[in-house]
Amino acid sequence: MRAIPLLTLLLSGWFVVPAHADEAQDWLNRLSQAEQQQSFQGTFIYERNGSFSTHNIWHRVQDGKVRERLLQLDGSAQEVVRIDGRTQCVSGSLVAGLEDTPDSSARALDPQKLKNWYELAVIGKSRVAGRPAVIVSLTPRDQHRYGFELHLDRESGLPLKSLLLNEKGQLLERFQFTRLDTADVPDDQDLQASDECKIVALDSNKASAAKTAQAWHSDWLPPGFELTSSSTHKDPQTKVQVSSLMYDDGLARFSVFLEPLNGEVVTDTRTQLGPTVAVSRRLTTPDGEMMVTVVGEIPIGTAERIALSMRSAPSTSKQ
Repeated sequence: MRAIPLLTLLLSGWFVVPAHADEAQDWLNRLSQAEQQQSFQGTFIYERNGSFSTHNIWHRVQDGKVRERLLQLDGSAQEVVRIDGRTQCVSGSLVAGLEDTPDSSARALDPQKLKNWYELAVIGKSRVAGRPAVIVSLTPRDQHRYGFELHLDRESGLPLKSLLLNEKGQLLERFQFTRLDTADVPDDQDLQASDECKIVALDSNKASAAKTAQAWHSDWLPPGFELTSSSTHKDPQTKVQVSSLMYDDGLARFSVFLEPLNGEVVTDTRTQLGPTVAVSRRLTTPDGEMMVTVVGEIPIGTAERIALSMRSAPSTSKQ
């Protein structure tokens, strides 16, 4: 589902004496394996910005494929279906924070890499949804990312609960199971999307995506963040071609969207909803004025610096 495949998972371990880092790394390896090997179904609550929503989830691993369906239970029946992390269809607009970019595939968690950017520790035990859990914290080593506190199921290694806090210790996001069933494998009917779930059209033009990656770069990125994918699509309203670049550090993600202004007058903006920030800045390039927008679960100051650091190569430059 995300960098840590299930959902965004989070921090708050600095006020507890850390335990063994090696043990934490072992648990994160179990988590990574569980989400690629363990089928399950359940119900979870999701909280951000003071708002709560409730969701059902069906997650099946079969014949080397991971198929997943999310159904929001509050308000209209909004849903999303994914196969191997790629969004297949969406109904309505799922609560912000539970969606991913349609062409962002799931990536296996790499604790060995993460410990370069996060301090890993086992800090205790808990009980969530009636299941014993071990608490693992990932505390950032710099100010450019948030930390994570994960309550992992002792039996399966799956995340039962996660909390995301900012550098002031304020809660930004919560994910928590109220029911988890690892015994009954979801069947085809459970994973079948409703008629309202509209197919997501993906841009399969790899040459265009590669051109996007070559045409843009950042003069500055937070340590550990790397370009993982690029794509282009036409905005349905403006009909303008929008380029997007996705970066991650193995856990946290952000995307950069680049759109030509074509003479349109726009203002710079910066907004934050829970852990998600969106910073837009005008950029003068050899090919004209562009709007650069950085969206992701990173501190707003970091997003601002990334937006201001984006650079383009002239269209006439030699490859």
